[in-house]
Amino acid sequence: MKKTVRGKIYDTVEMTIVKKVTHGNFGDPAGYEETLFVAENGTYFLYTFGGKESPYPTEKLVNLSKAKAQAWEQENA
Repeated sequence: MKKTVRGKIYDTVEMTIVKKVTHGNFGDPAGYEETLFVAENGTYFLYTFGGKESPYPTEKLVNLSKAKAQAWEQENA
């Protein structure tokens, strides 16, 4: 997924996965996945996507501060 943040394009293909969490099974309408990425410049992003009945029915890439990324990682340990 690509997203423009402050005029710069970020592409998850070129980022490093820090952690990926899957809730439910493939095809589950309430299932979803969250993937924490870090870009080369140290910027963190949370990629989310899920079924129609999940908290993430549409694909998103959200910028996170380092503190929020660390908190997310601890919550999903």
